[in-house]
Amino acid sequence: MASQWALRDKALRPSKALTLDVKYARPICRHLHHGEQRKADPNVAPVRLDLQAIDRKWQKRWQHAAQSVQQREGSPKAYVLSMFPYPSGNLHIGHLRVYTIADVLARYKRMQGYDVLSPMGWDAFGLPAENAALERGVDPETWTKSNVERMKSQIIAMNGGFDWDREFMTCDPSFYKHTQHIFLLLHERGLAYQAESLVNFDPIDKTVLANEQVDANGFSWRSGAKVEKLKLKQWFLRVTDFKEALLNDLDRLGFEHGWPERVLAMQRNWVGKSEGATLRFPLSKEEDFAELDHVKVFTTRPDTLVGVQYLALSLSHPVVSSSAATCPELQRFLDQASTLPEDSKAGYQLPDIYAQNPLSVLDGSPECVYEPLPVYAAPYVLEEYGEGAVMGVPGHDVRDNDFWKQHQSASAIREVIRPTDISTSSEDGNAQVVFTKPGVLTEICGNLAELTSQEASKKIISLLSAVGDLAEPTENWKLRDWLISRQRYWGTPIPIVHCNDCGVVPVSAEDLPVELPKLAGNWFLKKGGNPLESTEDWVNTACPSCGGPAKRDTDTMDTFVDSSWYFMRFIDPHNALQPFSPDKADAILPVDIYVGGIEHAILHLLYARFMSKFLATTPLWPSGGGKENNAEPFSRLITQGMVHGKTYSDPLNGRFLKPEEVDISDPSLPKMFATGETPVVSWEKMSKSKYNGVDPTKCIDTYGADVMRAHLLFQAPVGQVLEWEEERIVGIQRWFSKIWRIVEDLSPQDPSCAVPALPFPSILTDVEKQLYLILQNTIASVSHSLSTTFALNTVISDLIKLANALAASPTASQAVRHNATSALLCMLAPVAPAFTEECWERLHLHFPLPNTDKGASIFMQPFPTATTGDGSIQPNTQTCVVQENGKLRFAITVPKAPEEVLGKGNETELREWVVAEIGKSKDGERWLHQKNKDGKIWSRVVVVKGGKTVNFVG
Repeated sequence: MASQWALRDKALRPSKALTLDVKYARPICRHLHHGEQRKADPNVAPVRLDLQAIDRKWQKRWQHAAQSVQQREGSPKAYVLSMFPYPSGNLHIGHLRVYTIADVLARYKRMQGYDVLSPMGWDAFGLPAENAALERGVDPETWTKSNVERMKSQIIAMNGGFDWDREFMTCDPSFYKHTQHIFLLLHERGLAYQAESLVNFDPIDKTVLANEQVDANGFSWRSGAKVEKLKLKQWFLRVTDFKEALLNDLDRLGFEHGWPERVLAMQRNWVGKSEGATLRFPLSKEEDFAELDHVKVFTTRPDTLVGVQYLALSLSHPVVSSSAATCPELQRFLDQASTLPEDSKAGYQLPDIYAQNPLSVLDGSPECVYEPLPVYAAPYVLEEYGEGAVMGVPGHDVRDNDFWKQHQSASAIREVIRPTDISTSSEDGNAQVVFTKPGVLTEICGNLAELTSQEASKKIISLLSAVGDLAEPTENWKLRDWLISRQRYWGTPIPIVHCNDCGVVPVSAEDLPVELPKLAGNWFLKKGGNPLESTEDWVNTACPSCGGPAKRDTDTMDTFVDSSWYFMRFIDPHNALQPFSPDKADAILPVDIYVGGIEHAILHLLYARFMSKFLATTPLWPSGGGKENNAEPFSRLITQGMVHGKTYSDPLNGRFLKPEEVDISDPSLPKMFATGETPVVSWEKMSKSKYNGVDPTKCIDTYGADVMRAHLLFQAPVGQVLEWEEERIVGIQRWFSKIWRIVEDLSPQDPSCAVPALPFPSILTDVEKQLYLILQNTIASVSHSLSTTFALNTVISDLIKLANALAASPTASQAVRHNATSALLCMLAPVAPAFTEECWERLHLHFPLPNTDKGASIFMQPFPTATTGDGSIQPNTQTCVVQENGKLRFAITVPKAPEEVLGKGNETELREWVVAEIGKSKDGERWLHQKNKDGKIWSRVVVVKGGKTVNFVG
């Protein structure tokens, strides 16, 4: 709330920055003057707080008024978006948390005067829907739409103020028509292409997975199946064409927009730019490998070349494939390798093939580099990174060290780099600690000895590049093109036709969308596979180019293609001709605040950034949001932490216990009913298998939506894990009840009452001044948290303190309390919309604010703004903290020390004055009396900051 006491030449005038524009008119009827208190009417019973009834009332009123989507012409825009949900069937607490955060920030922006876009839609395609349909024998569209209906009702029940007029589902042809259009734009530019590739195949879901969808142990992120490697012809998007921008623009997102450092690190690592060298290792069997007389190896550590003791090749490397053609045992190893874990140290030494260290061609090289190097086929070597080959340096790479010990345990490990600080070097080659950092080359390196790693790398590259191109400086990237093909039904069809005469032919834009065919009901009783391949009427079509017989592409797109641009569709969701209007893109994009889980830090965010940068090269968004935006889709990113539930497990076998197996009548001492033993208590990610999930609908029905929202925000900072403890929700209930009592005490019961007029600053009491200052500090802190730090737990704690201050100021005039309460409700409104609407209506029912309708929504009020620097409003009291030997005993309110006892030379007078004031208070009188009774004698009394702290020492 802006200052209601703006002074000019000692005269009172309303400030232009007023948040609650209270006019200082002459009181009318039975107006309460300063110092008067409205006494409760004994004949009127207090209204009981019924949060569930309040939810129902205001949800109905909001739906009727469609208030949340009103546009404010000429106002600055704000686009606040939460990652749209997959319609799995029911919301969980994690959903509730992310949508509450987004809704709070959108409502705050709206009250600041922004024209806010806060839409909601559904990421409706994907394997889970198809698998659920197969399990139930129903059409995935039917299953998906029923889930959408149920989840939408839950979001409305949580008092979400989303723009439902912009709602869409990605499985709707009116949406995926435009996804197909974007695919054709990519194809036209050569950025969508088909290639044969070794792919990750999920044998349960029977579809291809991108690398990002396979975990570190080689299992599918969806089905949990062990992923197999197959060679198939697949569709890719050429993400690598944008690799420089995807990497370089992360710096700006971190520096200017405060993206979480964890997300930036994950993106940088996935793009994975490495600077090093490509080295050529000659093979010893040139007669059998005439065209493969060298193996290329990319390395970031040329300085370790003297320490190379073997080469390891990927399982699909040409040298391995050629050897397997004449070696059945090697072929058997390759066939079985797909069952090995990702971090396996298994390997197969290629028979009769050795490599030569490229340093061996240089005069003066150390003797060890002339030794032949064994060559292995090793699953740990990635085909897609570098050249699909690794130079094994057991002395300075942990993974190479483990591999060497498994296959050459009798051979010594060569150490060629030592730390700059020699005292940290390991003493023998088989030491447990492998030195992996840059350092100084050891004596074993001959004429390279004593060079630093950096100096040695440059010299080695220079020497080898001068003799037969055995080395060249190289940049390498981990990032690979995006594999989007899925061999399943429930996804966006790829708009491509295959013609025997014309080859691959794109469907014309006029013929979009290519819709999914309706399948016979009995198909959904089958298990897996791609029904599009056998749907003859759909597959067989005419070639768009020659008109001859052709077949449609039967792959569908990865659902991440839909989510890579959906936020753009929200700005123009009813446009039938284009994905979105370029004018609207320039007016609204990028998204100002994007809220979602850290689990999407790589896949979704990387693909969305790629798609935005591509679309900025098309007529759809040529500005890319301006020079400073660099076609980035999201300005601010908030990654909320997960919600963990209290989990009980059997201490003997680790089995997770069901709620009915645990006696929690005393929550601090849970017992297992069966044995009486104390279970192991932990906080785990909520899941059905751990019996620790919470039904948010049941919680809303029990406590009310706004209590749930406030509790979720208060329990943990936004970015941290929230440990759900339902018993703590009672604290929020009590707080709401306190605010309700404050409002009830101030609510007018006489329609003839006028707006309470604020008093002149000069006649404010100390209590009123103190309340005013607390209010201003709260407004400043809450505004900072909502706009800058997003510390929403701090917002709740600040508002709790303000409510406590209001409740503790019964002697303040009704006008001052009414003013502070109005500001409190406005600040709480984004968090608890229905509760504050009800409170606001009761507070202002009979005297609406100027220029507003009777009972106008609280969201039509501007958000309070703090007044700073008003030195005329300072309390004449201060808090005095009383300590005994440095330990806190109590805190009281005392007058400010008079001028005559302050200043140098008045220490004794100040001390006597402060002790006397402490003795006047009840706490101080009681404490001093007890100390005197005990015969306590103080050696000295230390007074700090004019009496704000007093320490009795002795």
